[in-house]
Amino acid sequence: MSRPTLEVADIVRAAGNRFWDKHKSHLAWSHRKVLDAIARCRTAALGGHLDKCVRCGHLTASYNSCRNRHCPKCQGNARAKWLAARSAELLPVPYFHIVFTLPHELSALFLQNKRLLYDLLFRASAAAMLELARDPKHLGADIGFLGVLHTWGQNLEHHPHVHYIVPAGGLAFDDSRWIDSSRRFFLPVHALSRVFRGKFVAELKQLVAQNKLQFHGSQQDLAATGCFATFLRQLFRQDWVVYAKPPFGGAEHVLNYLARYTHRVAISNHRLIAFENDRVSFRWRDYAHGGKKKIMTLSADEFLRRFLLHVLPKGLVRIRHFGFFANRRRDSALARCRTLLGATACSDRSDAANHLCCPVCSATMLVIERFTSAQLYFRPHLNLPTPQRCCVDSS
Repeated sequence: MSRPTLEVADIVRAAGNRFWDKHKSHLAWSHRKVLDAIARCRTAALGGHLDKCVRCGHLTASYNSCRNRHCPKCQGNARAKWLAARSAELLPVPYFHIVFTLPHELSALFLQNKRLLYDLLFRASAAAMLELARDPKHLGADIGFLGVLHTWGQNLEHHPHVHYIVPAGGLAFDDSRWIDSSRRFFLPVHALSRVFRGKFVAELKQLVAQNKLQFHGSQQDLAATGCFATFLRQLFRQDWVVYAKPPFGGAEHVLNYLARYTHRVAISNHRLIAFENDRVSFRWRDYAHGGKKKIMTLSADEFLRRFLLHVLPKGLVRIRHFGFFANRRRDSALARCRTLLGATACSDRSDAANHLCCPVCSATMLVIERFTSAQLYFRPHLNLPTPQRCCVDSS
């Protein structure tokens, strides 16, 4: 994919300081750190390195990346490395894609309690899947799956939901056989919705009883006696949306799909179209009208406001594994699954993904010299080649 002509970093450099000065009373220091990291990413401010191809001798200068997980320029490389490591875990069965979405009435409460409620979203939805899958009326098996937290919609507004990738089947409770699910149907989404809603609301009540939730601004009224109970009753009357997409054709389809949903935050640079007269235009899909492609134009302030809605609390894990994919049992469980399915383990391509690739001959490039920001500023005689984007950033 060609390098985009416009980046989120360009908007941050042009409007970030003005936005911060105007809205800093409503922002956290973590938002400032994200803006600074994006503005400095892959510039001389972070230093750089000189790489040389082991085959053709081609030299490439690269500025270091910020490695902030909210930076659009950093996530492509992190995604490639992560997918290479996960390739060894794929099973030779179709996969389902299941999405758990919350009512929009919870959005403001989530923004004020991100760490607690994003974690609750994961726990309640995963528990619903595990419980229904173990029910003999449905699959009657122990399943494993991978979940990825998304907090945005195509228009960058706050829209918390979790994407799950699930093999079509599971292990018998005594690990004696693999139980296939239907290739067209995994678990009933209406039952998933009801169980998910019940678990989420029950744990939300506990958080309120333990005084662990914060209520600010428009949410302050919910802290009053009886108001939150009324709020929950209204939520419980709604149908919570759980969506199951058709199964994938195989492991390679899963990998291609995961590449779009693992390390992306809010918006990619390739969706940006223009930044003129302090207004940002970007492509989006209107799923309320059949996924029609449209162009949205926002002021720079509004674009940055929406982008910063999706800054995650430090240390919050947004990619999680459950069931027999859980870290404590993954290796042994996957080995048993492959034995029952008569399959061999996939090769782990993580080492290859960690190498820089030569833009001329695609051979491995090695770092031969590193430069600090001070060296790049005070030693112009270094005569570095023009910085280029490589397959993987070694910073």
